[in-house]
Amino acid sequence: MTANTQSHSGSGPDIITFGETMALLMPSGGKGLEYSSELHSLFGGAESNVAIGISRLGGKVGWFGRLGKDPLGRMIFKKIRGEGVDVSRAELTAEAPTGLMMREVLMGKTSVYYYRKNSAASHMSAKHLDEAYIAGAKILHITGITPALSESCKEAAFEAIRMARKHGVKVSFDPNLRLKLWSIEDARPVLLELAKLSDIFLPGLDELKLLYQTEDWDVIVSKLRELSAISIVKGGENETYVVTSNSVTAVPYFKAEHVVDTVGAGDGFCAGFLVGVLKEYEYAEAVRIGNLVGSLIVQTEGDWEGAPTWEQVDAVLNDVKHIER
Repeated sequence: MTANTQSHSGSGPDIITFGETMALLMPSGGKGLEYSSELHSLFGGAESNVAIGISRLGGKVGWFGRLGKDPLGRMIFKKIRGEGVDVSRAELTAEAPTGLMMREVLMGKTSVYYYRKNSAASHMSAKHLDEAYIAGAKILHITGITPALSESCKEAAFEAIRMARKHGVKVSFDPNLRLKLWSIEDARPVLLELAKLSDIFLPGLDELKLLYQTEDWDVIVSKLRELSAISIVKGGENETYVVTSNSVTAVPYFKAEHVVDTVGAGDGFCAGFLVGVLKEYEYAEAVRIGNLVGSLIVQTEGDWEGAPTWEQVDAVLNDVKHIER
């Protein structure tokens, strides 16, 4: 089923993720889409953003999904591969086109327009999963975007988790609630069930308020403690929270010197955090790395382009000053 084979040194990836990646068109010069005659051709998708972030940080990571066998799909496939991500299980299909999104930032407000209905990715199903590939990983990372795309995508997400759990692979889950894709009433039972099946739950505080239908932090914490997962709550006022069965640890943010584009911050956080977990850091220290990666990504335009290398992260963590040569 694969579009291409890619040599992967040594064993397979330590972290595997899958989902829809779309082409992204953005106006140049900060203009609105309606008035721009030039568009930058980029791409983005929560799961591939995470995968690229992990690869930049030195992690062995694989991403798979379905792309159209069209110029946009080929562009995405080659660029993800070029970032050192294993795409040996990704597929280019003539059955449907690659999804497309268009984004504009006007007066500091970001608007996104999606053209993804019946995309190649929305036709993904459990039959496209490679159990041996998943079994060879240490962590399977999924998001709540995939099950929102179609019934077959939802089945694929649950089946991938079943495969991971069967083989002792940890499951990391970011709900990534997208109310343009489904209503909160449709999303809530699915996302809460996925959280129950996960080892690491990575929600945002605003998402938890919607999922648990409460603004009360104490109630949210008690709900999270009913899960078997470690919960990493993003989006606090000045910190990220690590919630376990018996403690809540607040990990302060890193200050971003100059915020350019906030898209991709959450995916960057997940990449940094998961690499920290791979390195067997304590959860709070892994969160610190995630916070740092997120703060660096928002200082560059694009979903993943600003993802740092491990050397850059390490330099900030150890307060190494940049030296002009």
